[in-house]
Amino acid sequence: MTTTIKIVNPNIEYPSSDGEPLAESYLHLYAILTTLEVIKQYLAGRQATLLADQFLYYAQGFPKLRVAPDVMVIFDVPPGGRDSYKVWEEGQVPQVVFEMTSQGTQKQDQEQKKNLYEQLGILEYWLFDPKGEWIEEKLRGYRLEGETYQLIADRISQPLGLRVAVEGELLGFYRLDTGEKLLTPTELAEQLQQERQRAEQERQGAEQERQRAEQERQRADKLAEYLRSQGVNPDSLS
Repeated sequence: MTTTIKIVNPNIEYPSSDGEPLAESYLHLYAILTTLEVIKQYLAGRQATLLADQFLYYAQGFPKLRVAPDVMVIFDVPPGGRDSYKVWEEGQVPQVVFEMTSQGTQKQDQEQKKNLYEQLGILEYWLFDPKGEWIEEKLRGYRLEGETYQLIADRISQPLGLRVAVEGELLGFYRLDTGEKLLTPTELAEQLQQERQRAEQERQGAEQERQRAEQERQRADKLAEYLRSQGVNPDSLS
């Protein structure tokens, strides 16, 4: 019996960047960064990581075999960022991928990437078209059933446990267990501002109440002093 041993050149480089821009437009960039941050906060404390527009290397020894998903979610790996993601080192392929698509990337997203993600065994593939250039409903999801992708009719991400919705030019995410919406950084900032305003109003209300109580005490003291000056013991009136 002959055993073949594959030797991988340890000096092979796997670049972390190709010098290309992160996104095609501001809308696509904003959708990428918002999706990244919202899901990142949702998965905090879990054995999972989120990466955005970073190389996914899927064949050891072949650095040209790579793809850069706009957002990819990988479970059962240590949390934290990476300059690139090598499947053979981590032992897991991404479970969920989001691509912010456009008319210019339609063919690549709908054919090349879809076929590749299917072959890699990525469970869910979501296409979001923030400008509505070629996806009329803006959002289209695929779930791996057997070896092929099938359309997701209910817009539910099973690996994430979230319902995905189109909210203008962004994606919205809602927990399946509570129905609660995962807030974007902008919404969190607005919520924090509102909570600060409520706290300040409550502080001001408490201060006004303290001042009224102090005024009442001063009036009572003056009345008691007057009664004493008239020879009346105010304590005997109670």
